[in-house]
Amino acid sequence: MIEFVLDGRSKVNTYVQLVQQVKQALRVGLLSPGDQLPKVRDVAQALAINPNTVLKAYRELVIEGLAEGRPGVGTFVTRTLAGASLPNQAELRADLVAWLHRAQAAGLTTEDVTALVETTIRATLPVDPAAHLPA
Repeated sequence: MIEFVLDGRSKVNTYVQLVQQVKQALRVGLLSPGDQLPKVRDVAQALAINPNTVLKAYRELVIEGLAEGRPGVGTFVTRTLAGASLPNQAELRADLVAWLHRAQAAGLTTEDVTALVETTIRATLPVDPAAHLPA
């Protein structure tokens, strides 16, 4: 089950943050078709946000074909975004966790790590987000 976290300092709308988190979970295999998303009421209560914000995020996921609402039951994932690289992600995640521990030991803050990763991605990756990493 996904657990949403909001970044209050982000300029990204709250509902978009929720949509992005679901998409990330689908991409890395944390959510799969058939999984139920948390109840609107529970998300709203846990994050102290308006239930309409959660509904808007879930509606966006439905419009994009990633989820479907079942009246009286909840919202369920209908498809995944995980690609063929999913089996390789466990090892890469372990490497990333080790790197993050090294970064923390070197004194980097979360903001430092984010800046380093984002600038490196922009400098390294192709413009096409669907393209593979350079060898």
